[in-house]
Amino acid sequence: MLTVDFQRFPITPGDHVLDMGCGAGRHAFELYRRGAHVVAFDLDQDELDGVEKMFGAMRLEGEPPEGATARTVQGDARHLPFPDDSFDKIIASEVLEHIGDDLAAMAELKRVLKPGGRLAVTVPSWLPERVCWALSEDYHTAPGGHIRIYTRAELQAKLKATGFRVDGHHHAHGLHTPYWWIKCAVGVNNDANPLAQAYHKLLVWDIMKRPLATRIAEQALNPVLGKSVVVYFTKPSTPGRPESAGKEKVDAA
Repeated sequence: MLTVDFQRFPITPGDHVLDMGCGAGRHAFELYRRGAHVVAFDLDQDELDGVEKMFGAMRLEGEPPEGATARTVQGDARHLPFPDDSFDKIIASEVLEHIGDDLAAMAELKRVLKPGGRLAVTVPSWLPERVCWALSEDYHTAPGGHIRIYTRAELQAKLKATGFRVDGHHHAHGLHTPYWWIKCAVGVNNDANPLAQAYHKLLVWDIMKRPLATRIAEQALNPVLGKSVVVYFTKPSTPGRPESAGKEKVDAA
């Protein structure tokens, strides 16, 4: 289940791309399939072990095109172990809301991205996330969980202050928001609840089959109930150029 839209964030074979906070690797795998030189980066070594195994399986199946490479690196997002200007593109999906010093992580993203490079950031949308916090304390107090709720304006303002230019935004996963509201209402760890089980089956069916009816429903839900907001940025080629020199393009959801 991809959150970043690769039509709005195109990958060219040979691009050097960092998936910062890769988690289980969903975006890293797609980057690899598209021919990038991928670095999957995360704090959790157990997650990275699983990602590395999947990279190996993809190679055995011949999924990545010739010349593509993929590796995993463990570390702290506030101190990325890469030289300046290392990457053509960076994805930071559902990770900044976990980091106490998010400004330090944003500064590191800018440092390791090449001038003119692009950044895609996704975080939980404000309204769906606020409802989840109101329904369940366990949802947001678990170790390693979400420590803040961003508005899109706050996210954009922080990254603009870091030196990025805003290129546009959209929302994603509108069908998933009701599922998480149900989970928060019945207990986030209560996997036996019949309503939660039924909705989970619907989501799995949607992901596997991608029927037209649910695609249309999600497009309608995304602007209001999209579980994630995705914002695209560029690191200006001219050092020190203010964000206001570029004009934001607002994408349709």
